[in-house]
Amino acid sequence: MKFFKEFKEFAVRGNVLDLAVGVIIGAAFGKIVSSFISDVVMPPLGLLVGGVDMKHLSLVLKEAYTDQSGQVVDAVTLNYGMFIQNVVDFTFIALVIFIVIKAMNTFKRNEETPVQVPEKTPTENLLEEIRDLLKKK
Repeated sequence: MKFFKEFKEFAVRGNVLDLAVGVIIGAAFGKIVSSFISDVVMPPLGLLVGGVDMKHLSLVLKEAYTDQSGQVVDAVTLNYGMFIQNVVDFTFIALVIFIVIKAMNTFKRNEETPVQVPEKTPTENLLEEIRDLLKKK
């Protein structure tokens, strides 16, 4: 029973719930970014490279053939176009996350910076001394 009690305390702790929410939002964000890259960024990039759909770029290592029993054996391909798209996805996601974290750190830093009290002038110091002397009397 102690094991389940400790697990329950761990599971309902704020950090675990925050992590779960972060993972869910991160997965949704990943889908949005993947769609943005494949549907918005890659088509114009493909046009610049010569009107090629980057997803379908591949190098055929072994052609497809029909074996003796009449079944078609698929070609063996090296799909480097998909790899390029995944690298662009990763780079874009990393850039956006970097920008968000940088903004959050700047916001935190500004929030934590203590308000600086200006130093007292010699006149203010003298007036405080006079006040303190008058209080003593």
